[in-house]
Amino acid sequence: MGNSKMGDTVKVHYTGTLGDGEVFDTSRDREPLEFNIGSGNVIPSFEQGVIDMAVGETKQITIEPENAYGPRREELVVEVKKNIFPEDIEPAVGQQLQTKQENGSPIDVKITAMTEETVTLDANHPLAGQTLIFDIELVEILQT
Repeated sequence: MGNSKMGDTVKVHYTGTLGDGEVFDTSRDREPLEFNIGSGNVIPSFEQGVIDMAVGETKQITIEPENAYGPRREELVVEVKKNIFPEDIEPAVGQQLQTKQENGSPIDVKITAMTEETVTLDANHPLAGQTLIFDIELVEILQT
């Protein structure tokens, strides 16, 4: 069997780390990640990194923020009054919530700070602004 190419469905094991060595995701403790190269189901730079790998091959790729989840954007951090929360929700730092944008589409936010009267919401992707390092192993090429 040849090397992986655009259009192939592949299975890979991966471990993703940040620049400081912190592991943010790994498939090693579960089934390998299956995706079609070119389908857009994973970060394009991750797809590109898998092209031309042989089954059993391992490699490391580094993806800069602009090719991953983009730069961190301060305009996505807002401070709101605590009294806008429904009574059944007790906000806490670190809590993940989903709210609606002005156009009605849902957006995930994380509470990053609180005062007596305000709550700071951050809509940046948790990995925005981060350089991602992936150790990838091509496990299988399912179809070409």
